[in-house]
Amino acid sequence: MHFAAQTHVDNSFGNSFEFTKNNIYGTHVLLEACKVTRGQIRRFIHVSTDEVYGETEEDAVVGNHEASQLLPTNPYSATKAGAEMLVMAYGRSYGLPVITTRGNNVYGPNQFPEKLIPKFILLAMRGQPLPIHGDGSNVRSYLYCEDVAEAFEVVLHKGEVGHVYNIGTKKERRVNDVARDVCNLFNIDPESSIKFVENRPFNDQRYFLDDEKLKCLGWSERTTWQEGLKKTMEWYTSNPDWWGDVSGALLPHPRMLMMPGGVEKVIDVPENVQSDSPHAAVNSSQFQKVVPAAKTSTNSATKPSFKFLIYGKTGWIGGLLGKICEKQGIQYEYGKGRLEDRSSIVADIKNVKPTHVFNAAGVTGRPNVDWCESHKTETIRTNVSGTLTLADVCRDQGILVMNFATGCIFEYDAAHPEGSGIGFLEEDTPNFTGSFYSKTKAMVEELLKEYDNVCTLRVRMPISSDLNNPRNFVTKIARYDKVVNIPNSMTILDELLPISIEMAKRNLKGIWNFTNPGVVSHNEVLELYKQYINPEFKWKNFTLEEQAQVIVAPRSNNELDTSKLKKEFPELLSIKESLVKYVFAPNKKA
Repeated sequence: MHFAAQTHVDNSFGNSFEFTKNNIYGTHVLLEACKVTRGQIRRFIHVSTDEVYGETEEDAVVGNHEASQLLPTNPYSATKAGAEMLVMAYGRSYGLPVITTRGNNVYGPNQFPEKLIPKFILLAMRGQPLPIHGDGSNVRSYLYCEDVAEAFEVVLHKGEVGHVYNIGTKKERRVNDVARDVCNLFNIDPESSIKFVENRPFNDQRYFLDDEKLKCLGWSERTTWQEGLKKTMEWYTSNPDWWGDVSGALLPHPRMLMMPGGVEKVIDVPENVQSDSPHAAVNSSQFQKVVPAAKTSTNSATKPSFKFLIYGKTGWIGGLLGKICEKQGIQYEYGKGRLEDRSSIVADIKNVKPTHVFNAAGVTGRPNVDWCESHKTETIRTNVSGTLTLADVCRDQGILVMNFATGCIFEYDAAHPEGSGIGFLEEDTPNFTGSFYSKTKAMVEELLKEYDNVCTLRVRMPISSDLNNPRNFVTKIARYDKVVNIPNSMTILDELLPISIEMAKRNLKGIWNFTNPGVVSHNEVLELYKQYINPEFKWKNFTLEEQAQVIVAPRSNNELDTSKLKKEFPELLSIKESLVKYVFAPNKKA
């Protein structure tokens, strides 16, 4: 629940930048923090204000409902409306389970006395006048804190993700009436105790909410105004020094200013000076310290420290991961143990003390997956037993595993026909069992679903800018005498491996289709090869039936849906764009 905010309207006129920093930037930081732990956050309750709706007509009988237009009129409410837009965007763009509340004024024990009711109570306790801005005809709705707490409990447990809920009351009071009620509680004369002072630069006449949506969830206001005000008065009279020296907050027109050295000050504006006048801040003797700002260290913004333990040092992807870590200045070490040997994995983690583990080890077969058909025990030992052992050890240590898997566990079918653009989703059940390699990968992926510390990345037909690497899909098919011509999802490592590093930093989990969006056929890849690399290059096609006569195990052909990855990384290029940018353009022959 996100309650944190600068909320005092008077202060927002004095230093609106602090409100932007706290209410908008602060909310943005919190949203980012929740985004990187996505999957752990079940609800993000953003606490906003009725003031985002702006002023309600004085004769209106129907309050603002949740779909009403936002028309903030002061710096405070504008920053709260801005924060709401960020919350809504993160809900839609990143799938954060956000709910927004917009509430009337809250009052009760422990409230800081910059707010109207505790301010009036403390001033009455001191025998000082109760200052009212303007003529005091402004109308506000007040809810007792315990009722509001119950409302948040209802929203938390019954509220619908993506929705907004007004927390309000139909029982309105003018500021004059509030002051008189406080005077009556202290048995003092309102006529002599109330003092009218200069109004704010803009003071909304009325805020009025329609709270039927929340009431339909079972919430209702229970505390009467008289009962709540009495409880509040009794708490302050029993705890007069709770907030220490709050004399600055009790001024008629406090203004919060950030002074040199990061100390927050307030200025009392003389009654004969307009509060938005440039002369309001000229007399330094009027400054009174309210709250010293926390001293910040020059190192407070240092980046979090990461250390990666990588398995697969001699493999293609494992080697590239090490180079990326070096480029990004990330500490890393390669694992020395074998995946199927639990004790050696435990020793690696004990020695390295990693924040994350990357598993790029596995058996794919040399020169291709046909090797696995005659080496099934070795394939199981590494691809199934070894991967599960690594995940299990890391779970015991609370470490996230970034597991490079495969998308070669699907094949085009009636629901996902070739050329349709309908890709297999992360939650779809694998339907390709043509090769033993794919069987082991599908088996271990299913088992890894039981581990909440694993991020599974489905790689397909990996390609990189290194056209001399025999594992490179482009290099492979450029050396074949004949190729089939089928569109497939593929992974451009130069673009996606750095993304895997970022996914680790964000602590993303679950299954991800780890390919570039879209598909590309073998012929389209070779056309680009001819255009950029070798204008004299020629090739021939053959059918799947003809291919089956020269291979041991069938091959997987499919399209993976990358909507989930694209939503998390909107800058991700399509497969054809990425091929040109990262593979062929850098290798173009003059």
